[in-house]
Amino acid sequence: MSCVSFSAAQHQASTLYLPPGPWATVLDCLCDHFKAISREQWLDRFARGRVLDGQGQPIAVELAYREGLLIHYFREVPNEKVIPVQETVLYADEHLVVADKPHFLPVTPAGEYVEQTLLRRLIRRFDNPHLVPLHRIDRHTAGLVLFSANLGSRSAYQALFPTRQIEKRYEAIAGALPELVFPLLHKSRLVDGEPFFRMQEVPGVSNTETLVEVREKHGDLWRYGLYPVTGKKHQLRVHMSALGAAICNDPFYPQVLKDAEDDPAKPLKLLAQGLRFIDPLTGQEREFESGIRLAW
Repeated sequence: MSCVSFSAAQHQASTLYLPPGPWATVLDCLCDHFKAISREQWLDRFARGRVLDGQGQPIAVELAYREGLLIHYFREVPNEKVIPVQETVLYADEHLVVADKPHFLPVTPAGEYVEQTLLRRLIRRFDNPHLVPLHRIDRHTAGLVLFSANLGSRSAYQALFPTRQIEKRYEAIAGALPELVFPLLHKSRLVDGEPFFRMQEVPGVSNTETLVEVREKHGDLWRYGLYPVTGKKHQLRVHMSALGAAICNDPFYPQVLKDAEDDPAKPLKLLAQGLRFIDPLTGQEREFESGIRLAW
């Protein structure tokens, strides 16, 4: 494998620095480190050139173990379930791709999803393995995701997010909150919660802010506009639940719904609806709007 092809492929691969241990070979280390993957599966990956060294060269199955050795490997999920939804590309040029993600589709490979992700679908569509998401939205959330398509300009667009130079606008449907005065700014301190995939509010200096407004009232349900000032994991879902109006069909908040399966008729009523920013390369204002609509 050439250095050029590896540079492209590394965006699809996972990386591991081999930990301390008593193993004789890299294969032995991987088998022990990833106990859920059988030795036969690892042997098959080695045979197909799916385990690489730091230079992108396929590793021989008998390669001796060395602590700290850099390994690249490609995650594979046998019989990966097809997610029967279709993304829409709203914009694409040599620097950016803007996609409208449907509910239930992950942005990047994780857990049981590798090929059935927005990133892998777009890599195949544009034949561009250099695509990288500039931000993330949850698998359960629908709406806009911005991708960098060019390594040369990536850092300029990445800088928009930590410096808060990009306006993100969300919409949610949740229970009515007639006792509160809107618009309101909700601030709190979010930390990792239990189970591991949840977040929780705790006392202390706030590290998250969300501006909440009411857009439409429909009996016991209201349509809210949400403007996250910060961008923590599950921030909007936790904040709405903390206000007393968990977003409709949320399987994680306020309580985890055990064994909840994806139901196209009951998606999480949360939409990444709009993005607006000044393009760092051209100085022109860019604005994108999701074509997805949240039904009552």
